[in-house]
Amino acid sequence: MSGGISRRGLLVGGGAGIGLVVAWGLWPRDYPANLSLGPGEHPFGAWLKVGEDGRVMVAVPQAEGGQGVYTALAQIVADELGADWRTVGVEAAPMNPAYANPLAIAELFGAVPGASFGRAPMLTAGSTSIRAFEGPARASAAAARVLLARAAARRWDVAWEACSTERGFVVHQGKRVRFAELAAEAAAAGAGGLPDPLPIGRGGAGRLVGRSVPRLDAPAKVDGSANFVGDVRLADMVHARVRAGPLGDSRLVRMDRAAADRVRGMLQVVETPTWVAAVATTGWAAERGLDALAPRFETRGVVPDDAGVAAALDAALEGEGTRIAEQGDLSSVFRGARLVTAEYRVAPGVHAAIETASAVAAFRDGRLEVWCQTEAPAHARVAAAEAAGIGEDDVIVHPMPIGGGFGARLETDAIEQAARLAVALKRPVNLAWMRGEEIARGRHRPPAVARMAARLAAGGSILGWSAKIASPPTGRELAERLTGRSVGRIAAIASPGDRYAVGGAVPPYRLPAYAVDHHPAETGLPTGHLRGGAHGYTCFFTECFIDELAHVGASEPVSFRIGMLGGDPRLARCLQTAASLGGWEGGVAGSGQGMACHGFRGSRIAVMAEADMGPDGRPVVRRLVAAVDCGAVINPDLVRQQIEGGLMFGLGQALGASTGFAAGRPIERGFDRLWLPRLGDMPDITVELIASPEQPGGVSELAVPPVAPAIANALQAATGVRIRSSPLRSGG
Repeated sequence: MSGGISRRGLLVGGGAGIGLVVAWGLWPRDYPANLSLGPGEHPFGAWLKVGEDGRVMVAVPQAEGGQGVYTALAQIVADELGADWRTVGVEAAPMNPAYANPLAIAELFGAVPGASFGRAPMLTAGSTSIRAFEGPARASAAAARVLLARAAARRWDVAWEACSTERGFVVHQGKRVRFAELAAEAAAAGAGGLPDPLPIGRGGAGRLVGRSVPRLDAPAKVDGSANFVGDVRLADMVHARVRAGPLGDSRLVRMDRAAADRVRGMLQVVETPTWVAAVATTGWAAERGLDALAPRFETRGVVPDDAGVAAALDAALEGEGTRIAEQGDLSSVFRGARLVTAEYRVAPGVHAAIETASAVAAFRDGRLEVWCQTEAPAHARVAAAEAAGIGEDDVIVHPMPIGGGFGARLETDAIEQAARLAVALKRPVNLAWMRGEEIARGRHRPPAVARMAARLAAGGSILGWSAKIASPPTGRELAERLTGRSVGRIAAIASPGDRYAVGGAVPPYRLPAYAVDHHPAETGLPTGHLRGGAHGYTCFFTECFIDELAHVGASEPVSFRIGMLGGDPRLARCLQTAASLGGWEGGVAGSGQGMACHGFRGSRIAVMAEADMGPDGRPVVRRLVAAVDCGAVINPDLVRQQIEGGLMFGLGQALGASTGFAAGRPIERGFDRLWLPRLGDMPDITVELIASPEQPGGVSELAVPPVAPAIANALQAATGVRIRSSPLRSGG
């Protein structure tokens, strides 16, 4: 398919009675729009509906997990349409291949540019919502604006090009008419003769983008009227809690049914070879019943634990790796030279979302309905259908708001369990994982070890750089889970090695020679995507090592970095801005200041931290200063919220948000043991958004990667001790 948006590619169908179908850019003709319509609503394609009451409803195909996508994408559509923000609402887009997100597939799987994966699924991941959908959203809204203007122009007997839109009206020389009065006529007029190219950015567009308009999802969340999975109530519904065995080949061998039966409210026990469920009238009764069951499992073969994971990573690092990226002749640069080396480690990263995995399932007359948190609804439907033993066409998935998924809701384990329970019980079931189960069964960010090496010139500049990273092949496994094994094989052909597993490891600096190698490790731990992905540890490796090289070369850390950023002035400006705002003192001994920077998803960020080591061996972070260049900004408040939230998420990763494993089970099984930052741990935060003419870049994950290395560098300046493991601890 062509990479551009044409009138022919945009118009899919239409006609009197059904309205114009304004498609996504590049939408194949066999994907008709399937928006549900209420009384008085008229469809304008896959993106929006205009009601006879004046309401503009925007269909959003991305999961709302607190990042503000329901507001940002609606703001883009309303901006181009010329709508009144007070009349704009949102709803989850229906299941449709038209809403596929191939950019997220490429980001997640680390695909080489131009690699094809066939039909990509609907997906919310990789900070891609604006980058993937702003263009199609604007094109669709512009087409709808033209149709509304034509309807008004016919009434006034003027050229439609002379009409514009403003705050929900079509206007022309003092005359105006509401969208509500034109909706039926405009939708029924058909698609003939739309201009090519579409008048994007003209005719009344451009009044909303760049402003901090109120979030559309905030009022319902504030007053408690927003419905999450846990709020779903159906007639005759029961509640369930589940427990699975240790990681590995575990099988249920015994449980105490009699004890469970004595729990008030307990209704039934459902067992499978690998997990057991307690079913009760309430969630609390189900939890007590599950504890009374006291299920015991037998695990065959190797059981993952910390020692085994460390041994697997070390063995992989000594084995053969796959060259993922290189420049110059590194072998000749390193030959016979004295190298600076360091080894870094990161532990598995826990998602630690407030809302644990949950799903509601109802099985009636051979059809299954599922209400679930999901970042991949098509994948969720496939998984639910397989679990229930029915066809995909017999499954309806209702995507719900997510209470902070951070990548965990790409997975479907809880959805599959709810589907199986609904079929077995023949009653609607509300399943919610307890915190211990969430940590035990969650697919965490993988553990990793990096062996870094560099050669410095006499003046301290870097002549050569090597990063050998051992970690599980998470990207390949994620590809197979989300889109099937065939896509995983295509990814392997298109991009040898696991590019996801070392995402962000190519240094942003201009170096004469470098090489990045991935050493796949089989640790026995299930791994998946966590906010920031592999960048969460590769930035730690890179920015800590850069700091060490600056000290070896007797260079000031910020100027050392900027001197190598001739090819990336945006990142250099972020460094300069963060240093200026933070009162950078050069990272000298005793200053307790550290700096780190990163380029990510088309955006740039630099973070300065002020920290010291507390008496309990945990860092005390007093200040974080972030300078951000994320290109053109749709909504400044949303960007600031995401950067501040990302800084706190990164702080959590630096302090804890991790667990070890013993006998196949996580050692830390509750929030109280994850060492997450609390109110008293909050540092002073400064965020500066740098105006930029570039296209919008990713924001939601941007601030996570540089926080831990900035704190580690600050601790080195404060204590003189270099910590090379994350989470950061004294003696690490």
